[in-house]
Amino acid sequence: MVQLVPAPAMDEITFRSDTVLSDVHLYTPNHRHLMVRLNGVGQPVFLSQFKLLWSRDSQTEPGAESGGHSHVHAEGTPPGSGCTDEGSSLSPGAGTTSQEGAGAQLDEDGDLDVERRPRATSDPDPAEPPRDKVWRGALLLADYILFRRDLFQGRTVLELGAGTGLASVVAATVARTVYCTDVGADLLSMCQRNIALNSHLAAPGGGTVKVKELDWLKDDLCTDPEVPFSWSEEDVCDLYAHTTVLLAAEVFYDDDLTDALFKTLSRLAHRFHNACTAILAVEKRLNFTLRHLDVTCEAYDHFRASLQALQRLPDSRLRFVVEPVEASFPQLLLYERIRQLELWKIIAEPVT
Repeated sequence: MVQLVPAPAMDEITFRSDTVLSDVHLYTPNHRHLMVRLNGVGQPVFLSQFKLLWSRDSQTEPGAESGGHSHVHAEGTPPGSGCTDEGSSLSPGAGTTSQEGAGAQLDEDGDLDVERRPRATSDPDPAEPPRDKVWRGALLLADYILFRRDLFQGRTVLELGAGTGLASVVAATVARTVYCTDVGADLLSMCQRNIALNSHLAAPGGGTVKVKELDWLKDDLCTDPEVPFSWSEEDVCDLYAHTTVLLAAEVFYDDDLTDALFKTLSRLAHRFHNACTAILAVEKRLNFTLRHLDVTCEAYDHFRASLQALQRLPDSRLRFVVEPVEASFPQLLLYERIRQLELWKIIAEPVT
């Protein structure tokens, strides 16, 4: 649940150990700018570390040996957990048990005796179904990157609102440079740890991931060397001169932040020296609102309206072409690919 503090205290937002920002954000008209305020002070970060175990030294890429349908999930966590809290690993086929050399355990009646692993204190409640600890949109986006490697091969990529950094890590398996961006030193430090854990996957001759702060509510990049994760002048020049792909997953849950992201996307596209393509992942979440006394998808509806507005944006230099991406590509990561998960492509190209 989203914990709201009383209105008089909104200027002094504090987080407690039991404060949780859910992946289902309730529509609260009286606290319209809550998420913008939380982003401004740095949202609470609960340690999420992961390590992908497929190796670049292997003869095949993940999914190649079975027509693109082998799976990757967190070892030591239930299938469906894309990320662990203790640095567990994502590994192709880690959820399957080999029968070679393992005799079946039978009880005194001859029935199969299934040995269960001890439950760790961090395990989810067995009565609860497994839940993705990485939002599903990030996993869908990672699957798309692995499927469309040609789009990312040797390119410079910018991820907006990276979260745990999963999409940036996967993009770095083929891209030359990836700028992994978000807001808040604690969150960006977590991204840095995850990138370090997965540095073995970096693309040969490239695969550099640079963690930087990028605030959608500000027009310019922070270049103050005293600020953690600020931009060097060299990085700013490289970003504008070479970026051709932008990524964003599961960042469309608040109308104000959605507006800020689309303004940032448009501003960056105008500063880039090359035409660019943005791939956006979103989950259409259904919420019951008191305002309508009905189930609505207000955050999703605002996202779709923003896509349409971007296409109609009067511009003499660039035009934005928006199209849905059919999610029929192979699934390599273990998560529930529900029909509410969507990918959208935005192509920004010069007006001729």
